[in-house]
Amino acid sequence: MKEISIKNIAITFLVALILWFIPIPKGVSPEAWHLFAIFAATILGIILKAAPMGTMCMMAIAFTALTQVLAPGDAGKSITKALTGFGDKVIWLIGISFFIARGFIKTGLGNRIAFLFIRVFGKSSLGLAYGLGLADVCLAPAIPSNTARGGGIIYPIMKSMAISFDSVPDKPETHRKLGSYLTLNSYYMNLIASSMFLTGTASNPMCQKFAANLGIDITWMSWAIAGFIPGIVAFFVVPLVLYKLYPPELKKTGDAPKMAAQKLKEMGPISRNEWLMLLAFFILLALWIFGGSFSIDATTTAFIGLTLLLLTSVLTWEDVKAEKGAWDTIVWFAVLVMMASSLNELGFIGWFSDLIKVQIGDLSWQIAFPVIILVYFFSHYIFASATAHVAAMYAALLGVGVSLGIPPMLLAMMLGFLGSIYGVLTHYGHGPAPVFFGSGYVDLKSWWLRGLEIGIVLLVIYMGVGGLWMKVIGYY
Repeated sequence: MKEISIKNIAITFLVALILWFIPIPKGVSPEAWHLFAIFAATILGIILKAAPMGTMCMMAIAFTALTQVLAPGDAGKSITKALTGFGDKVIWLIGISFFIARGFIKTGLGNRIAFLFIRVFGKSSLGLAYGLGLADVCLAPAIPSNTARGGGIIYPIMKSMAISFDSVPDKPETHRKLGSYLTLNSYYMNLIASSMFLTGTASNPMCQKFAANLGIDITWMSWAIAGFIPGIVAFFVVPLVLYKLYPPELKKTGDAPKMAAQKLKEMGPISRNEWLMLLAFFILLALWIFGGSFSIDATTTAFIGLTLLLLTSVLTWEDVKAEKGAWDTIVWFAVLVMMASSLNELGFIGWFSDLIKVQIGDLSWQIAFPVIILVYFFSHYIFASATAHVAAMYAALLGVGVSLGIPPMLLAMMLGFLGSIYGVLTHYGHGPAPVFFGSGYVDLKSWWLRGLEIGIVLLVIYMGVGGLWMKVIGYY
């Protein structure tokens, strides 16, 4: 597969040029509009897969600095401002969390946790679904790459369980026996787990950053408190609904606990490094939850956790250097945040929000709220990246909603949750989707149809239960 698509690069450049040279709308500064042209072209390039996300973002830095849209007439200041994203603490929170996640995979602790839950819950296909889901939820606070969590830990275990019950990817007639149900459920549970914690997936801290730009303060703990109840309800409801909509032919899986027990036996007793990893995990959780009381920032906590793992040799510096996903995330995250934040500072987001406000300005906030949520959710059909979607729409929709009187924290959190759960819609909607879809257990039609059905269920849960819960805890 070619890394660069010349055709799609050409389309991306053409769109950038058209946007750059068309008449600038009234109320927008030339600098803001030209930065928007670069930003929109970057997002389009990511959607079209014109080049890897990192390459697109390097191009964006180069053109932002070259055109001097952030500091007209000052070349030195232009490149300095273009690189400001790399100094953002949120970027490093997510990057370091990737390194910590490597510890779970390297020590085998992630697999051990998954097998422990299967041993307890795996006597039926429904129990197996809950066991795999519970493992994902337990790992989510410390593994921000839901692709690594779902694709690297849960998926291989899920697949081996399905195959052991003669539900084999190469035999389509066996898919519905167990593999199809477990594939979809594991993917949905991964997205639910991602929505529950600020460090559950890479786009969540991005939402936190954009909300902060509008004066809305979201901490690790405030996200966890808001996400816990709708997340738990979704955790229990979704496997049951899917069980009715897309039932596995095999209802009892009595051998699964035995297989899990055998795997645990093969792994042997918990190693020194696993104990140290577990200790670091609990220290991280404690500081993320209570660190605010001791004036310890969430990013500082992540640095403390990584330092502990390095000093105890659970991780080596070579492991850190080799964690390509982390460095990749730091790069694109920094660039997209830089551009989105600069668009806000230059007044573009405010102008765009006013533009949308004109269209829905007559609505009460109680009506505007579900309209904004539904637009954001279903527009994900056109995005192949949750990050690109968050970067393109989160700040603007949040700005519009707040200006219409929607309680800021309610909208900020709800849009944040959607950044995970709208991934159910398509087989390209979130990082782990291609991994699970690639198993071959679920055909395209079933994936999209079940995704729409479960998407509606999740919307009802998060807007209904989640909305009421945030009222109870005083978020609005």
